[in-house]
Amino acid sequence: MNKSIPALWVLGVIILSVCCTFGQHQSQDSYLNWKDVVQSRLHLYGHRNWIVVADSAFPVYADPGIETISADDDLPTVLHYVAAAISSSHHVRATVFLDRELQFVDDHDYPGASDLKHLILSSFTAEQVSSLPHAEILSKLDEAGKTFRILFIKTSATIPYTSVFMRLDCGYMSNDVDRKIKAGVAKASRDRSR
Repeated sequence: MNKSIPALWVLGVIILSVCCTFGQHQSQDSYLNWKDVVQSRLHLYGHRNWIVVADSAFPVYADPGIETISADDDLPTVLHYVAAAISSSHHVRATVFLDRELQFVDDHDYPGASDLKHLILSSFTAEQVSSLPHAEILSKLDEAGKTFRILFIKTSATIPYTSVFMRLDCGYMSNDVDRKIKAGVAKASRDRSR
């Protein structure tokens, strides 16, 4: 009997097992409820994690720390749910980044763009929102994704530059208090070095 036949048979069984497991994983993922995913991830996420509510053309990242799910809903519905979930949590708050390019997307080219912009902005306070060039936001995500988990929720939106990037910060400490603590640490270090 040829000794290579059992080795090929074992290899075939392994490949079949991997394919079945992958197919099973894919089909389970396609049935996940995006609201359940948001709730489970939000419970685990903290300072420096990100949640992005994205338009339908946003790409899937290859990095395993960056998870992408699909919501069969429009961007305002998903954003309202995610913003409310973050707001009602006690451990995190959102710092929001919008693409600066969104300011130049108009109703002539994309009917409904003005209404969508208004709906996006109404989900947050003015202090929470910053506009940066799209490429700069992507750089922040790329850097954060090297260490921290990011959840992308793709929506049915077909207006460009409408993705909403939410960096999670500590919910029970304001930026002012954080600056005060860091200033105290710096002052104590300077005093010790004298």
